[in-house]
Amino acid sequence: MKILTQIEIKNKIDTPLFHKLTETADEMGLECYLVGGYVRDLILERPTNDIDVVVVGSGIKIAEAFSKKLGRHAHLSVFRNFGTAQVKWHGNEVEFVGARKESYQRNSRKPIVEDGTLEDDQNRRDFTINAMAVCLNAQRLGELVDPFDGMYDLQEGIIATPLDPDITFSDDPLRMMRCVRFATQLHFIIEDETFDALERNRERIKIISGERIITELNKIILADTPSRGFVELHRCGLLQLILPELAALDCVETRNGKSHKNNFYHTLEVLDAVAQKSNSLYLRWAALLHDIGKPRSKRWEPSIGWTFHNHNYLGEKMIQPLFRRLKLPLDERMKYVAKLVGLHMRPIAIADEIVTDSAVRRLLFDAGDDIDDLMLLCEADITSKNEQRKKNFLQNFKIVRQKLIDIEEKDRIRNFQPPVDGKEIMDMFGLEPCREVGTLKTALKDAILDGKIPNEYEPALAFIIDKAKAMGLEPKN
Repeated sequence: MKILTQIEIKNKIDTPLFHKLTETADEMGLECYLVGGYVRDLILERPTNDIDVVVVGSGIKIAEAFSKKLGRHAHLSVFRNFGTAQVKWHGNEVEFVGARKESYQRNSRKPIVEDGTLEDDQNRRDFTINAMAVCLNAQRLGELVDPFDGMYDLQEGIIATPLDPDITFSDDPLRMMRCVRFATQLHFIIEDETFDALERNRERIKIISGERIITELNKIILADTPSRGFVELHRCGLLQLILPELAALDCVETRNGKSHKNNFYHTLEVLDAVAQKSNSLYLRWAALLHDIGKPRSKRWEPSIGWTFHNHNYLGEKMIQPLFRRLKLPLDERMKYVAKLVGLHMRPIAIADEIVTDSAVRRLLFDAGDDIDDLMLLCEADITSKNEQRKKNFLQNFKIVRQKLIDIEEKDRIRNFQPPVDGKEIMDMFGLEPCREVGTLKTALKDAILDGKIPNEYEPALAFIIDKAKAMGLEPKN
């Protein structure tokens, strides 16, 4: 990446929107600057439509005038309590705020805000790469105001704070999460002094709401290589405070010369592998959490070494309290993650043996419409250093996938509904809801899943009548 000249920056903002903005600022006699993430992404040539503008004066007044100049297709929103305004126009969102300075109290992240200069506004920014400004006034159009050498840090791939990092992070501890997030998204490194401040101030994260933390954590998870972020969170000690269940996986024990793998770094391998195949946030969450039951299930068995029996079921039970604590949604998305965590060993167990139709039917029944995501997760979970073993697993997974297709076409197991339901059984034998009805429904389901009868009405009805007869029940008509 090269250092851009004023002319080059000017050419990058040579658009009708910025022409109108320049006209508005000059007509009102106000200094007006592009700031923050838009400037950073403009220089990095990353696409963005979120434009932040700082005005030395009233941001609301210039937003109102700018909206009028754009005409009827512009939509203005004013937030007087915050002294900000937003103009939406043809897919662009322009946020206006007056230049301000901030001061903080130790026990709160909410700043005391006062009117200020451009310098004051840049001083309050979180990182040097977000503290650059580009003048929008005609006389200085495209001029870069970069008091903290943010352009150099962009060139070198460095995340650093403009001022003392201890003050930056202590004032607003969410900036610690943003620090790791930017390093992850941009593939930058965190400058040493800034990283040391992360470690020193990590306990301050406790004053930040779960909702704000999870917003940043989700952005890390959605990065193209999310493992980078979790390594940094773990190194500075934030992970232990936010997601101790994940941090607990970073443990290797050796007994009698036998060790188990480091499940933390294995998890990150799985997460990155899933990220290469899918942008689904909650599939990535399932990958991140798939082994969290291992510390609780770890046992030493002298004959075979370390075991983690039933870690998938323990992990499944841990999902709801974890989601509740992190302020993640407690709806179908949580159930989806829990399901994948609970089922993630099933395809591996099938693929490690002879792949039977019955086992595949039961897997399809339990996974339903999430079967494809489950298979993707399980394929990512094969991180063995034994290349032959890995190859064998992946080959067997291909067989499982084909059987899933064949069985679904033949037996329609996905989102299975029995051909004979409970009401029909009660009507047939004159029963009220009772244990016998449940027994018959379960027997029918098992018979279809085990391939004893096809998933069709007539064979299912005959099966129910025979089974009921063995239980001493006769049809009433």
